[in-house]
This record gives sequence, C-alpha cells and structure tokens, in this order.
Amino acid sequence: MRGEGRAGAESPEARRPDLKRKLVWWFVLVGVVSAVSYAGRFTGGKPPKNALFLYSTAASELILFAIILTFVFLIARGLPTREAFALRRPESWSKAIGLGIAVFITIAIANAALNPLLHGGREQGLTPSGWEPRHATAFGINLFAFAIVGPVVEELTFRGLGFYLLQPYGQTFAIVVLGIMFGLWHGLVEALPVLIVFGLGLAFLRSRTDSIYPGMILHATFNGAALILAVAT
Repeated sequence: MRGEGRAGAESPEARRPDLKRKLVWWFVLVGVVSAVSYAGRFTGGKPPKNALFLYSTAASELILFAIILTFVFLIARGLPTREAFALRRPESWSKAIGLGIAVFITIAIANAALNPLLHGGREQGLTPSGWEPRHATAFGINLFAFAIVGPVVEELTFRGLGFYLLQPYGQTFAIVVLGIMFGLWHGLVEALPVLIVFGLGLAFLRSRTDSIYPGMILHATFNGAALILAVAT
C-alpha cells in the first residue's frame, strides 16, 4: 500500500510549472501586441492630431492595458507571484535611486539626441501643437493612462514576468531581449531606437535592484515628464 501511495503521488518535478512553455506564451503575447501595433502604424495613416486631448485615446489605452494584464496573469498562473513579478523592495533604496537617476539621464540623452532626427514623439501622435485649457480633463485622464497605468502594466509584463522567465538564460541575455521586445512592442519605426534604449535601461535597473518598483517609478516619471513637457513647450 505504501509503495502504491508513493507511485501515485505527484512528484515535485511534475508539479513544477513549465517555465519554457510559459516563456513561449509570453513571446506570443508580446509578438501579437507588436504585430497589431505595427499593423495599425502602417495601415492607420497619420496619427490623430493632439491625441492627448481626446477621451477616446485614454479609453482605448486603458482597455488595451486591461486585456494585456489579464493575459499576463494567465501566463503567470501557478508561479510564485512575488518572485515572478519581483514585487519586493530593493535591498537598498539609495542604490536604486542612484541607478535610476543614471538610467534616466541615459534615456534622456538618447531621446534628446535622436528625437530631433527621428521625431518619435510626433510619430506617436503625442506631441500636441500647444496647451488647450478646455481639454484639461481629457489630458488628465490620458496622463493617468500613459504615466500611471501604462508603466505599471508594461513593467509587470516585461521587467516582471518577462525578466523572470528569461533570467535562467542569463541576465545579460534577458536585458537585451527585453530591450528589443519592449521597443517592438510599441509598433513604431522612428522611435524604435529610443524605445530600445529605454527598455534596456529599465531591464538593467531591474537586474541590479532585484525589484520591479524602481523601474515602475522611473517609467512613470519619464512618461509623465514627457507628456507634460509636450503640452508646455
């Protein structure tokens, strides 16, 4: 009877989530979003002018982020949530802040150097012609969507689950793959180099702090600052 009990019991190996299978599904999710983004880029024509002043822009982004997050959680099902998404404080906040500032400066330099040549902000349709007070509420909702919800969802997707699944193949490999996939995720051409640098920097920060929170803060700060400067200048 004891022998039968041992034979019928499920081994730890059998209960262990199939990380390779989950990684394949993660690539499928990122690939589908990237393909849809590029399809929209090449078939949708010129982005709507002053998209940040449209309620429809925020609504579509919030719906998309909700769908993406649902699939991310489905892929992560069975994994230890805290580990899979790096939901832990960094060992040293002072170190994390220092690294975050360095990454922020690097991204800002890359953006300042490349944006005048490539016009990534204009390609996204997120560079308004000027501030329009009558659209302040719509802008506020868009700011919430792009500077809060977006960074949280994208960090959970890339520097959370993505990094967790890619890390067994080496941290350098994970950083490079996440940087490239993050750039492609947005479906842009002119802005692609800056987005890859952005993705590399955030993945590097995640690898050095062992936490998702510094990247979330940096991502939200950068997006928020970029949107505010877009309407202020």
